[in-house]
Amino acid sequence: MYEVDHPAYKKLQQIGKEITTKVKPKAVVVFSAHWQAEEKNTIEINTKEINPLIYEATLTIPKEKYPNVGSREISNQVIVSLKTSGIEVKPVSRGLDHGVWASFKVAFNPEENPLNVPIVQVSLFSSEHPNQHYNLGRAVAHLRSQNIAIIVSGMAVHNLRDLRYTMGNSKPLPYTSSFDEALKDAVTTLPAEREQKMAELLKRPDARQAHPTFDHLLPIFVGAGAAGEDVGERLFTLKEGSMSWAQYRFGAVAAN
Repeated sequence: MYEVDHPAYKKLQQIGKEITTKVKPKAVVVFSAHWQAEEKNTIEINTKEINPLIYEATLTIPKEKYPNVGSREISNQVIVSLKTSGIEVKPVSRGLDHGVWASFKVAFNPEENPLNVPIVQVSLFSSEHPNQHYNLGRAVAHLRSQNIAIIVSGMAVHNLRDLRYTMGNSKPLPYTSSFDEALKDAVTTLPAEREQKMAELLKRPDARQAHPTFDHLLPIFVGAGAAGEDVGERLFTLKEGSMSWAQYRFGAVAAN
């Protein structure tokens, strides 16, 4: 968040500007790698309208500010959508975790490119089941037709355990390159084949190297499920040590 000259930072700014100036959503529903529900087969949704920023105990960064507002109306729409799809829902009063506010502060800088619409955060399941998360996306897909943007926040490759071995050397580890490209192939395939090909990623021999836990991978399954028949496109990637900063979009953005 503080490396303003990093290529991923600049690309995220560009995507954020595209969202505020071309997509112009009336609200954002966001799924983050940093929130998995506590109860099995249940999704939690934040219904709080004034959202504090949540800091993880492992973070040693200065306290930040990110002005934001939730929406009871939008959160209720999400609750109805999930229940209609047979998903158990638990409303909670929470806040925004750094999987949301750190990336949003780059994409939607409050001073340079404010989002100015409600943000409703929804959890992942407690499981690592790919199809369960794909179906979670399907359950909220229709919100897109109401100009509600679905944003998912994770990482294409995320291995903090190996980060210490790559400090000062940006050369990607072998599994970073192989898994990043496999993810691209699966996400950008034909929508009719996408769910199966993405699920197969978790069975790859490099999967647990790229993601010792799958929490940072699961959000893109939600995004792909919400995409319906829209094709996925990789907008950017940067393989760096034990990380990949790939960024994806589903569906075309209308020209002004």
